[in-house]
Amino acid sequence: MTYVIDTMSNLVHQSAFFNLTWGNYLMVAVACFFLYLAIKKEYEPLLLVPIAFGMLLVNLYPDIMKVASDGEVGGLLHYFYLLDEWSILPSLIFLGVGAMTDFGPLIANPMSFLLGAAAQLGIFAAYLMAMAMGFNDKAAAAISIIGGADGPTSIFLAGKLGQTEYMGPIAVAAYSYMSLVPIIQPPIMKALTTEEERKIKMAQLRPVSKLEKILFPIIITIVVVLILPSTAPLVGMLMLGNLFRECGVVKQLTETASNALMYIVVIILGTSVGATTSAEAFLKLDTLKIVALGLIAFAFGTAGGVLFGKLMCKLSGGKINPLIGSAGVSAVPMAARVSQKVGAQADPTNFLLMHAMGPNVAGVIGTAVAAGTFMAMFGVK
Repeated sequence: MTYVIDTMSNLVHQSAFFNLTWGNYLMVAVACFFLYLAIKKEYEPLLLVPIAFGMLLVNLYPDIMKVASDGEVGGLLHYFYLLDEWSILPSLIFLGVGAMTDFGPLIANPMSFLLGAAAQLGIFAAYLMAMAMGFNDKAAAAISIIGGADGPTSIFLAGKLGQTEYMGPIAVAAYSYMSLVPIIQPPIMKALTTEEERKIKMAQLRPVSKLEKILFPIIITIVVVLILPSTAPLVGMLMLGNLFRECGVVKQLTETASNALMYIVVIILGTSVGATTSAEAFLKLDTLKIVALGLIAFAFGTAGGVLFGKLMCKLSGGKINPLIGSAGVSAVPMAARVSQKVGAQADPTNFLLMHAMGPNVAGVIGTAVAAGTFMAMFGVK
């Protein structure tokens, strides 16, 4: 009888009910809310579902992120997370994005590079604000990349700058804001533009030749990596993926990079990012600061793109719709779709998607360059 009682007692005390804190239960509730947004509202479900489930797992069973030490095996998601720290998964994400993305709109309208650059305003505004809030310079740089709405680059830079203690909040904030682009951006876009500006129809983009599309990733890689060698893992993988797409002789590699490999990496990266949000690590004042700074940075980035779009509209004699400037953040292709949606609300016959894809792609490159600039500032390779 004693054996039975001891066995039952052990089973009961091994259950999660006796080991979780109120913070764990709070994070479980947050995870369920994210799952609701992903499944019911369809806010970037490919990102939010694995992130939310990783959050759920680590708060129910913290040892799933246990660090390997003294010959003991670590938790499953700890090994996934190491691939984030080593910058492997962010670089593979860029490979997939390059294979999925048509750079034609950017090639057809090189002025889009300026809109992509303007949208990086949020990054440098957040950097200064993070410094003012008490973060050290490297932590401030890692946090500021959230303003580019680019999760992989945020993870990449946090790892390179040795800010692994902030990687979880930074990654969750970046991916959350990427998912909430359709909610965050439209009010800012409408507040900064007039209805007449939103109705502007842009001329059709010129056709882009196959040769141009093949040369573009090669030239961009050479130019950017010569100037900022530290951007090679991100820009190099982005352009390699795009070269797969455009050269026309490696169809199998294109399909693998943009489908099977991309989805495998998203599962591992999303789950491991979510697993960094244990209550102990996440429920801190610094986390709230990071989330707030991320939102401010993203708002500044959107505003910077739109305001520069307004300037280009004036200089072009009303030929450029300022809404495409908001797509200069790095959330591809959602930010471009939001530009299209807001423009169509003003005039259902207006089609801005392809025009917005130029700044959107430029924003991806711009955010990677911003990360490389910070790495160069701190002497990190």
